[in-house]
Amino acid sequence: MALQCNQIFVNLPVKDLPKTKEFFIQVGFEFNAQFTDEKAACLVISEHIFAMLLEEAYFKSFTKKEIPDTGENAEVIIALSASSREEVDGIVNRALSAGGKPFNDPVDHGFMYSWSFQDPDGHLWEVIYMDPATIEQGE
Repeated sequence: MALQCNQIFVNLPVKDLPKTKEFFIQVGFEFNAQFTDEKAACLVISEHIFAMLLEEAYFKSFTKKEIPDTGENAEVIIALSASSREEVDGIVNRALSAGGKPFNDPVDHGFMYSWSFQDPDGHLWEVIYMDPATIEQGE
């Protein structure tokens, strides 16, 4: 039997936790107060998916590796699924209005539509809609 985990917690270093929290609130996300304090904030992506936004000094307490300069380097692309093309556009437009930066222009493959942005710390977020009818047809 394949390994199955119940939840995912993606840990991301942030320079200014209050600013980053406000950004994600403006995008439309909520935080789990039980796992949020002055050093970390638990961004709720879904019932089982979370991003732990950790002040850089706190993040460094978990690793001996250097934190990459996200202005020059990509350490991860966080891809989120949306329920429609309109939802993709809405999420990215809110992110851009809240101070995020564009990353890639919208890409339309017919069966899949995506658009991406950078958060205030330079982390890359891609929002994707895949047409279920096209996927079921195997196209």
